[in-house]
Amino acid sequence: MSEEILINVTPPETRVAVIENGVLQELIIERVRQKGLVGNIYKGEVCRVLPGMQAAFVDIGLEKAAFLHLSDFSSKELAEKASENIEHYLKEGQKLVVQVTKDPLGNKGARLTTDISIPSRYQVYMPYAGNSGVSQRIECESERTRLRACIEAYQLKHQVPGGFIARTAAECVEDVILYSDMTFLHKLWESILEKSSKAKVKTLIHEDLPLSIRTLRDLYKDGIEKIRVDSKETFLRLVEFAETFVPEIVSVIEHYSGERPVFDIYNVEDEISKALDRKVKLKSGGHLVFDQTESMTTVDVNTGGYVGGRNLEETIFKTNLEAAQTISRQLRLRNLGGIIIIDFIDMQSEDHKKQVLTALQRNLDKDHAKTKITEVSALGLVEMTRKRTRESLEHILCEPCSTCGGRGVLKTAESICLEIFREIIRVVRQYNVQQILVLASEQVVEMLLDEEADMLAELEMFLKVGIKIRAEAEYNQEHYDVVLL
Repeated sequence: MSEEILINVTPPETRVAVIENGVLQELIIERVRQKGLVGNIYKGEVCRVLPGMQAAFVDIGLEKAAFLHLSDFSSKELAEKASENIEHYLKEGQKLVVQVTKDPLGNKGARLTTDISIPSRYQVYMPYAGNSGVSQRIECESERTRLRACIEAYQLKHQVPGGFIARTAAECVEDVILYSDMTFLHKLWESILEKSSKAKVKTLIHEDLPLSIRTLRDLYKDGIEKIRVDSKETFLRLVEFAETFVPEIVSVIEHYSGERPVFDIYNVEDEISKALDRKVKLKSGGHLVFDQTESMTTVDVNTGGYVGGRNLEETIFKTNLEAAQTISRQLRLRNLGGIIIIDFIDMQSEDHKKQVLTALQRNLDKDHAKTKITEVSALGLVEMTRKRTRESLEHILCEPCSTCGGRGVLKTAESICLEIFREIIRVVRQYNVQQILVLASEQVVEMLLDEEADMLAELEMFLKVGIKIRAEAEYNQEHYDVVLL
């Protein structure tokens, strides 16, 4: 499997595309005005404690107060006080150092933790953790043992508190490089502590790296053939960072200076446009329908025009298998999180159900976000969750429709005509008027003067008033006014 990373810089926006076998799998967008906050460390002030929710709101200098739950406290703090009452930990006006774990989403403020974690290329340092660990993606038991021993030896020798987690990239990396990595993280934490002691409340103490450099730290892995960057300035910055921290990948970073935009190499722009559509076509002829709501995302699987092979069960099974692969890609590409309900086509065979779930899990294993899947229910539904840390692709690129207000539907012209008739009757009965002017959209006016013309004439005779009609180009289909003359 060939993999590439494309970095497109169009100030004030940076976009990173992860390509696998020539197909876009993941897209990360960072804008100056919408820059993600995850990983940032702040000195905050408790503005409200909520004992009933075992949570608190903390002012960290953002537009909305951030949310801190008792379960997001560090294990060290929880062990010291051994209490399930948040009032034993916090009080209003208290100053504390917190880290953002989830960006503000919609009307919700950022999510916080006091369990600070600082990532580097090979390790994650957690100064308040009670123990260390190794990434679950490293499966070799002897390598896991080596990494644990390496971390323990370093902490014992240098008396470093807290714990380290060896990331997937640490596999087979020499001890001396890991020691250097841990030393860097420990010194960085000490500098953060020093800043926090001097910093004013509600201020940023430590900001995570920009997206282009985080790409080298978090997304690069063995097997990635190229990292193409279309900005000379960003390319030089990446090379400088790589030479210092990950010299083995310098040869992979390439400055793209072609005439075609870098995203056009793999039709990334077209894939982004498709990722904003509700309907996703399957190669077999079936299709998926994605719907996002406040509480969850639903995915409906349909056979569409796929007539299949020997029997109906086989057709359904093949469609569901293809859907499982496409859904996992679309969740990653659209960055959909929270609760996700997948309505697979009903299958009779238990073996087919297991194979579809296995295919879904196998494809989700490539995802950086944490996912959890349930069994297929009696109704053929699969419930799953995907960890959400930043806004979805749709929320970043789009805004609610100004015409329908985000509902996705409009009242028909006929419905508006009937509303206008009822409003005219109400106005005439309430006020002594001789003439009325109706302002409405062109579509509604056209119907009033054509299909509803007889009803309009009868209304004039019945109410004994003159009714004038005028089209307003700026009115949408649902907008109208009844004006007294």
